[in-house]
Amino acid sequence: MSSFRKALAGLVVLTAAGAALAQSAAYPGIGRPATAKEVAAWDIDVRPDFKGLPAGSGSVAKGMDVWEAKCASCHGIFGESNEVFSPLVGGTTKDDVKTGRVARLLDPAFPGRTTMMKVSTVSTLWDYINRAMPWNAPKSLSTEEVYAVTAYLLNMGGVLPDDFVLSDRNIAQVQALLPNRNGKTTDHGMWPGRSLGNGGKPDVRAVACMKDCAAEPTVASFLPDFARNAHGNLAEQQRMVGAQLGADTTQPPGTRPVVVAAAPAAAPAAAGPGAAVMKLLQSHNCLACHGVDKKIVGPSLDEVAKKYAGRGDAQAYLLQKIRAGGTGVWGTIPMPAQTLPEADAKAIAEWLAQGARR
Repeated sequence: MSSFRKALAGLVVLTAAGAALAQSAAYPGIGRPATAKEVAAWDIDVRPDFKGLPAGSGSVAKGMDVWEAKCASCHGIFGESNEVFSPLVGGTTKDDVKTGRVARLLDPAFPGRTTMMKVSTVSTLWDYINRAMPWNAPKSLSTEEVYAVTAYLLNMGGVLPDDFVLSDRNIAQVQALLPNRNGKTTDHGMWPGRSLGNGGKPDVRAVACMKDCAAEPTVASFLPDFARNAHGNLAEQQRMVGAQLGADTTQPPGTRPVVVAAAPAAAPAAAGPGAAVMKLLQSHNCLACHGVDKKIVGPSLDEVAKKYAGRGDAQAYLLQKIRAGGTGVWGTIPMPAQTLPEADAKAIAEWLAQGARR
């Protein structure tokens, strides 16, 4: 980083700290200024002009290894994905790479819209992979792995050759090859000011009549019966203060919750042999795909326990499945490999092997 950029970065941090101090003075006893380290950990976005992009590189070959280990279980070996996730690759041609506009976006006969057809900036791919992938362990990829996976994804999309190494030094040149780089516009009112290429013209020019208006509709939402208690009782997962109590999903819809002042004291009576494991399942997001007694994306935990109840090596087998993931046993939807601590994985596997007792 140049001396000028260092000085500028320092000025920005000092300015932010000064603003935070001013806010703290206005509300004494509330909060404190964020440290430079805390700001740096939060400020990880990468802009379309590649500001914020960390130095580094990653090859297509390295990206293929990372993809098959951490990405393919959800997105397919070739980016074709599965019945849960939409395809990432497909629908683009060599001509699109030349023109920067994906012709099939205007073809009503083409069956779908892949990520490679729609995305207009390489920074969008890099930034999203960096902050959100893999789905079960976001932000766990190294900078090299993010570069490599981005390169491999572009390679599958026909943008980069097999021997390419993507880096912060050549990513701007890669942007010039993206199939839909010219397929989006800022010439609309969603972007403020002329600095982004427009005069702030609105998309819609509507004139409100303000008469003969339709009656305001009543909007209601509810959980379907099969999902109501899929993740355990919501009332037990909320703070016991104010209105943050959550619905008692063990009761039928519309049942008024009963709040007991000494609710924490009742916890020991509710604890069963699986109480600790249920906390692990919640903390590691296992219940996002597996209901306790109902199928969601994958089988219910009760179904898993029942299937392997008579198997002598059930605990070891289930531990291996948690670690490696897999597909084909319960259908075509794959389960990605899980990265939870070894002790937690063993506890869950043992609980399932012993019948998932609660």
